[in-house]
Amino acid sequence: MASTTPRWAALARDTNETKIQLALNLDGGDFPPDTDARLLQNDKDDGHASQASKSQKIAVNTGIGFLDHMLHALAKHAGWSLVINCQGDLHSTSSPAPQPCLYQQQHPSFDDHHTAEDCSIALGTAFATALGTPAGLARFGHAYAPLDEALSRAVVDLSNRPYAVVDLGLRREWLGRLSCEMVPHCLQSFAQAARITMHVDCLRGDNDHHRAESAFKALAVAIRTAATRIPGKEGEVPSTKGTLSA
Repeated sequence: MASTTPRWAALARDTNETKIQLALNLDGGDFPPDTDARLLQNDKDDGHASQASKSQKIAVNTGIGFLDHMLHALAKHAGWSLVINCQGDLHSTSSPAPQPCLYQQQHPSFDDHHTAEDCSIALGTAFATALGTPAGLARFGHAYAPLDEALSRAVVDLSNRPYAVVDLGLRREWLGRLSCEMVPHCLQSFAQAARITMHVDCLRGDNDHHRAESAFKALAVAIRTAATRIPGKEGEVPSTKGTLSA
């Protein structure tokens, strides 16, 4: 019988730039008992990146709407329960997103970088903790995901060898309040902290929103496949070396 040990983690990551609380369950369902009580309130909110079903609970609030949307898609299609809250050094979000040149002139020290990067690092750290040693798992996963005209491919190895190759071909400067240069950087930051190897490519697409979202969805399905427990392989390390430790 496959192990039913919960694959979950909760963490708080506070720096001078961001304050993040996060809880993750790789198999959906409930969150770990040491989850910050503030997060358990957040997962009941009806925010734009919140969703609850009998198998998953998702609530993402990073302060950057498009990042929330991407992390929501990642969690949903990976089968995770995820709740994350971040207070970062963003400028006021009460007005419409300014043009990048005006934004850079008016807010030279505050942008989306710290929040997007730190949320990705925190999520990768929680993933690595929840996963533990990948014994008895498929280890490898790959997936294609379309979104209308866009098509992306993701290939994942739960290798404990952090590396990421990301080519999305984004052409815009901004997607909502997330700068397009941060989209691949978020994926790279996640891979480094999660200690996985991944290759994510958008193969075609005209709309940058579609290109980015199809990439996150492909990654989600690839991770779900790689993290699948294989019946009869309990305790077996999927490596010719006999170890996947550092």
